[in-house]
Amino acid sequence: ALSMFGTTVGLYGIPWCKKSLLLTVLMSVIGASMGILDTGGNVLALNTWGAEAGPHMQALHFSFAVGAFVAPILAKMALGGSESKDLPVAEKANQSVPRSVPTASAASAASALKHHLGADFLWSYVVIGTYLLFVSFFFFILYSKGSSARDKSKASLQKCMFAKYHYALIFLLFIFFFCYVGAEVTYGSYLFTYAKVFAEMKENEAAALNSVFWGAFAACRGVAIFCAACLYPGTMILLSITGSAVSSLCLAFFARYPASLWVGTAVYGASMATIFPSGISWIEQYTVVQGKSASLFVIGAALGEMCIPAVVGYLQGRFRHVPVVMYTALVTSAVTVLLFPLMYKLANSPGESDLKEMGESEDRKALLSNSGLNEDEEDEEDAEDWNEADFEVIEMNDTLRNSVIETSRKIPGGSPAKGSLQPHLDDVLSDSPVVAGGSPGRKNANVDREKND
Repeated sequence: ALSMFGTTVGLYGIPWCKKSLLLTVLMSVIGASMGILDTGGNVLALNTWGAEAGPHMQALHFSFAVGAFVAPILAKMALGGSESKDLPVAEKANQSVPRSVPTASAASAASALKHHLGADFLWSYVVIGTYLLFVSFFFFILYSKGSSARDKSKASLQKCMFAKYHYALIFLLFIFFFCYVGAEVTYGSYLFTYAKVFAEMKENEAAALNSVFWGAFAACRGVAIFCAACLYPGTMILLSITGSAVSSLCLAFFARYPASLWVGTAVYGASMATIFPSGISWIEQYTVVQGKSASLFVIGAALGEMCIPAVVGYLQGRFRHVPVVMYTALVTSAVTVLLFPLMYKLANSPGESDLKEMGESEDRKALLSNSGLNEDEEDEEDAEDWNEADFEVIEMNDTLRNSVIETSRKIPGGSPAKGSLQPHLDDVLSDSPVVAGGSPGRKNANVDREKND
């Protein structure tokens, strides 16, 4: 919200600047605001959608690509329309008078043209600034009502763990974005000049080639919104860097052929489209991406956007017959191809928390297995105790039975007494609490022993 508001202030103030110092200050305010927006927009998308931020991240950067493609065309149409309407007036005023002699009509025509163009510029800045002001108010409203969401995001961040090589990953991704964004801006900036100087194209053909690059770039980012829902960010990065490496190799060595130049430019623009949003979504899967980390990504991209085109421009001026632009695209593509496997290896290395959890799980399994052994040993000991108790009960029953039988023999009429005492004996033995509390197997053993006796 603050970055959009700062951009609005700069846009409202630029048309009224009469001093270069004030214009520089306002342009610096807009640049700083856009840098904050690049950082805050990516982090806001990650905090809002979390692991499902892939399609939303692609949509965020697709809007940037559409603006970069459409805005110059609209500006050229607006300025071209104004020039076509007002320039004939100045030419008619100067037809009957030598050009070396200034006239009042020529001065008035020039001032009228300047005033009309200034009015167009003024309304353009006012319209865009008003739109951004509305968007900033919308974000302020979301911020005022999003305290619970911020608390949840802070709680989730506290639960998340950093990767083992967190800082190494951030540094490598810094270099990765430095090369990627620098190559993207360099190719888009110098393609028009390359087409005119090296490919000897006409001006309209060179402009069409430049439009093909940015059009493929924007179209592929639009398609990536739907691809991100079914493809992993790492897969999209792998496809992108492979396509950029192959197309840059083709452009570096076969760009003198028109067909190769057109096809290679389209493939290179499409391959470069999804790397930046996919890279942020990919790193978020392995470590926590906070404002500081995201700002390093944006700083790397901004440094690449600033340094690589400047170096290429200097080298191209020194070596006029060498296609430095195409070689730069090849070198930066090779660097990204080498960096991504290294980052993937570091990201998938087990961290300290993972090793700790693995150790705890192994200890838990060992404890469970030991407890199982102890339970089995206890069950065996209980079984032995119960068997010993069964034998003691059986011996006691045998002794009791023999004593009863001997007593019955001493009584006159032993057979009736024996017959009368036998049911009572069975009742006593069956009602014994020790025998009754045993298992069915132990009861059957006692009954069989009685039958044998």
